[in-house]
Amino acid sequence: MTRQSESTLAKTEEFSFLAGGPLYQFLLRVGLVKPPLDRAGMRILVISTLVWAPLLVLTLLNGRLLSGVKIPFLYDFEVHVRLLVSIPLLVAAEVIVHNRTKAILSQFLERQIVRPALKPRFEAIFASAMRLRNSSAVEFGLIIFVLLGGGLMWRALLGLQSDTWYATATSSGAVRTPAGYWYQFVSVPIAQFIMLRWYFRIFIWARMLRQISKLDLDLVATHPDASCGLGFLGGIVVAMMPILLAHSSLLSGYLANRILYEGAKLPDYYPEIGALALFLFLLALGPLCVFTPSLLRAKRLGLHKYGRLASDYVVGFDRKWIDGQRSPDEPLVGSSDIQSLADLGNSFAIVRSVTPFAFGRNSLIGLAVIIALPLLPLGLTMFSPQELVLRLLKILI
Repeated sequence: MTRQSESTLAKTEEFSFLAGGPLYQFLLRVGLVKPPLDRAGMRILVISTLVWAPLLVLTLLNGRLLSGVKIPFLYDFEVHVRLLVSIPLLVAAEVIVHNRTKAILSQFLERQIVRPALKPRFEAIFASAMRLRNSSAVEFGLIIFVLLGGGLMWRALLGLQSDTWYATATSSGAVRTPAGYWYQFVSVPIAQFIMLRWYFRIFIWARMLRQISKLDLDLVATHPDASCGLGFLGGIVVAMMPILLAHSSLLSGYLANRILYEGAKLPDYYPEIGALALFLFLLALGPLCVFTPSLLRAKRLGLHKYGRLASDYVVGFDRKWIDGQRSPDEPLVGSSDIQSLADLGNSFAIVRSVTPFAFGRNSLIGLAVIIALPLLPLGLTMFSPQELVLRLLKILI
């Protein structure tokens, strides 16, 4: 590897679209982050304590912790999932995504997909992403949004319409409890800000990939990953697993409350589950689709080049071995011509199998499993455990 390549690779390894921005700098100053993104456990503990512990204390003092209303605090599945499952997953995801995306981006250089002449432009893409990552305007805009409208939006769209630990339903509207005020104006905005900040980071990632896809990449149609060498990008599903689980868990908690306390049925929410699956597919794998034009072009050129090469070879093969133009003392058995013909056929088959996407079936299966896991317990609302076992036995036996 040349000195220039080593320099570019080093910059790639230093890059992070997470370790930056006003919030990151604040966390550095208060000691909740050790560069690049260490102390995730401490951040999870502090944030979870801030958003959840006051609710526990306030509902205990108000008599709504275990009883007193239709939905006491400890029986509100949605709030516990949001504050004790979703937020920790989103914070922990920072470390995983940081490490995984660095490894993914370095593959463009290690696999020589980015030619040496393009490395300055490759570095410029990183620099542009880091400037956007450090934007104070964006993060402060997100803070203003969640403070002014986030809590009200939650109450209008997601709040339960009955007496709960956070509000009492009256003829003139819902009257919030002290815990309700804390939840609406502290806990929910913090949760929303963390989620929206992730969307911004994913936008930076998608923007980077789009800019990289515009480069004249050295894609090889015969690469065995059937993605011209870009198959490594499918690993983003593993990197984003905590983010995907956080979303699916939020839906699971939301549905659990509606099913248990409002008499809803799981099939009533199949459209929402389908919409979530589509959204998470676009979130995780959508950015990779920017490489589809390049993959289709590489496949088209590969079919043309290898088709021409195959035609030249098989014409010569036929003339030599079928039409009798070979040397009389050259035996067919043991000839390398047969093996070369087979190798050429395998190469042509690989080119034909190139998919228009920089991810494969395993990425789709992994995504489906991640989405389904938090939703599986809701199946018990449709069937008792005994019924579920009997149905499985009927299928398996």
